[in-house]
Amino acid sequence: MSNGMIIADRFTDQVALVTGAGSGIGLGISQRIAAESGTVIMADIDGAALDAARDTIGDVPGTLRQAVMDVTKEADARDLMENTVARHGKLDIVINCAGIVGPSAANIAEYDLSSFRKVLDVNLVGSFIVTKYAIKTMLRTGYGRILLMASISGKEGNPGMAGYSTSKAGVIGLTKAIGKEYANTQITINALAPAMIATPLAQSLDPDKLSFLTGKIPMGRLGTIDEVAAFACWIVSPEASFSTGAIFDLSGGRATY
Repeated sequence: MSNGMIIADRFTDQVALVTGAGSGIGLGISQRIAAESGTVIMADIDGAALDAARDTIGDVPGTLRQAVMDVTKEADARDLMENTVARHGKLDIVINCAGIVGPSAANIAEYDLSSFRKVLDVNLVGSFIVTKYAIKTMLRTGYGRILLMASISGKEGNPGMAGYSTSKAGVIGLTKAIGKEYANTQITINALAPAMIATPLAQSLDPDKLSFLTGKIPMGRLGTIDEVAAFACWIVSPEASFSTGAIFDLSGGRATY
């Protein structure tokens, strides 16, 4: 991360929960919020990944804690948010980065139903659960910033990735609906829709599919985790006070609407 990009005190006295923080985008966002003096609860289903991720961050002005959490389980979301409030007094920011790709080169005739359901369960149902309990928690203080991870594939559809594309289209609909539900509060609900970002998740794709998706980006490259973190941190900052139910593109020119 470029230190020149850091806004040193942007998240002073703010408490954030980031899911999927064991690697990739979730880790990058956690690092940036902590570097900008926030308190971050790094949550992931993989405890070992969390330990390794924490070790990569090093010393930062903010505070970092780790928590094992499965976004598909309501009790996990509820308990972690309750514990966060009990310890820190509030929860200002929730960013849901937990997600899986599923099959990346399977036409629907070959796409296994159990795989389809698993992708929707993690990406879409997980987003629903995390947002539901974030809203319940934030209503107590009358302030909050919720950010979900959609994808350009949720707008355009990626062939061979029916589960992923469908799940991310669902996240877009979820964001727009809930943003309207709470638009008269100080709680905003937005989503990022990145094109392909250079993450471990991207490297799990079929190589031909990764090349195909990179070729669709007019800038001719993958986005970086730092670029996602920079954008995300503005969206969840107090500055972003008039955007809710919005889908922010981060696509290197790929997005067309």
